[in-house]
Amino acid sequence: MGVQQCRPRTTRSLAIAATWRDSSSALSPVVAIERLRMAPENFHEPVLASEIVELFASLPTGVVVDATLGGGGHADALLSAAPQLRVLGVDRDPDARTAATERLRHHGARVRVVKATFADLAAVVEENADFLNGEDIVGVLIDLGVSSHQLDEPARGFSFRVDAPLDMRMDPTEGETAAALLSRVDQHELARLLREHGETRFAGSIARSVVERRPATTFELVAAVERAVPKATRRRGHVATRVFQALRVAVNGEEEQLSRGLASSLAALSVGGVVAIISYHSGEDRTVKSFLAEQQSGGCRCAPELGCVCGAIKRVKVFRSSAQLASASEIARNPRARSARLRAARKVAP
Repeated sequence: MGVQQCRPRTTRSLAIAATWRDSSSALSPVVAIERLRMAPENFHEPVLASEIVELFASLPTGVVVDATLGGGGHADALLSAAPQLRVLGVDRDPDARTAATERLRHHGARVRVVKATFADLAAVVEENADFLNGEDIVGVLIDLGVSSHQLDEPARGFSFRVDAPLDMRMDPTEGETAAALLSRVDQHELARLLREHGETRFAGSIARSVVERRPATTFELVAAVERAVPKATRRRGHVATRVFQALRVAVNGEEEQLSRGLASSLAALSVGGVVAIISYHSGEDRTVKSFLAEQQSGGCRCAPELGCVCGAIKRVKVFRSSAQLASASEIARNPRARSARLRAARKVAP
């Protein structure tokens, strides 16, 4: 089903649809963004909210899938700025769904919140056909990583700054905790996991220290890492940052989730629709960049000077070759935006 044209497109909206301007440019939905910034925020402040609104606000009538809803900040901004859009919000974290439901209540029937992961988007779309009501999915937003609420809630075990049980599950009602994983993993498997997430030099010694102690709390894990890494060789930042990241990714199956989620998002999206992904570490960003490049080329491996002769079919048009970063003013207001990388593409007809 293609994207239906529902209203005249102004010169400005056509310009927005054709290109992705940098974050210093003026936005039409300023009021919506300012209202978002001034609203009480008890879950998290959405990262790159202005840029997300810029990408989606000019789309025609249809449904945007906020595939990692969180506290509903991006969805609130979109619904406020674009009255022609509705939002199907997806999240596996019950705290996030509760917070988002409350935050988005004033939008009424324009939003639905469901329990799921973005990797299962095909099933989500099928199960919520009544909400779509025959309308196109004109946008998909995926905001990866851990939310501020999850980091700031000690009982969730995501943060090395407070002592808590090592949980780290996005959905604390199901699956294996980080403590359970560390209770069974062998040294070589753990070292491999740490290397995959950038802890190269001391992966072996950290794995040995962790396996010897089998930590069950965040502070026990930090102590195990500190024993393995000499103070004189520690990088800037917390010594356990990459270890916590690696465990969180493993516990939540984030790599598989991302691969499946990217493919299912593009499959669900209507021609002309926009997919946008915000990532927070280099591994995620490489995966996203590689996926979009592959979809833009159609998998073509022909020599550029000869042109494509393999019959590759392009599926998207990437908005820009480099990732969009948060502005200096946003980073000053929300330091967690510093590592955010936004990439986006428009689905094209085969």
